[in-house]
Amino acid sequence: MLVLCFLFACAFVASDATDLAKFITPCRPKDTACLKSSAQKAVPFLAAGIADLGIETMDPMTVGRVNTVQAGLHMDFRDTTVRGLRNCVVLNLRRLYDKTLLDLKCSVTLVGEYTLGGQLLILPIEGTGKYRIRIRDIIMKIILDVEERIVEGDRYWHVSDWKHSAEDVSKVEYQFQNLFNGNRDLAKTIHDFANSNWREIFQEVAPPMVKAIVSKIIHETFKLFDKVPIKDLALE
Repeated sequence: MLVLCFLFACAFVASDATDLAKFITPCRPKDTACLKSSAQKAVPFLAAGIADLGIETMDPMTVGRVNTVQAGLHMDFRDTTVRGLRNCVVLNLRRLYDKTLLDLKCSVTLVGEYTLGGQLLILPIEGTGKYRIRIRDIIMKIILDVEERIVEGDRYWHVSDWKHSAEDVSKVEYQFQNLFNGNRDLAKTIHDFANSNWREIFQEVAPPMVKAIVSKIIHETFKLFDKVPIKDLALE
């Protein structure tokens, strides 16, 4: 009886590990079409969060604080909510020997609290209050350095390092409440300028926030690799 109970428990654990990744279609490393399709199917599951894997909800995503100076502009974004990641499109996914290359196209809306001071390209800016930024069709390229580790006889992926870049974006819209302590004329000048020169401004000031979002996506995805062995994620 004890032997039967032990075998049943082992079977349950193995089945449970497989069930945790049932939204993943295992693919061979060179089957890029399968990899892309499998990753796309996984996007809404990961974005919704998976409690059994400890993966937090990423749509909406909460970014606590991004406080930095970029191109002469002091930026302090707080309590930001990011919406739209569940609709990201996987443009490309490739698995190499020790790297994974992922290209994503996403449209997101960021809402939160801000404080700005300094130069916005050529114009002075200052203000504190609520903000909203809409980013359409941003293409993010992510490179993961991947290693393997053995845990109780099973092989798992481990991401040792990563880097990213924002290659393109089709449109960005900025809205900041209470610029210049509520001066509507100055605020209109800034909004007209920012939304007419959205690409240049995005390139100058967006990298810290984009990095914070990508960092959280990768951190949550790490949890999938920590809990689910390679045999349930890929075909060798």
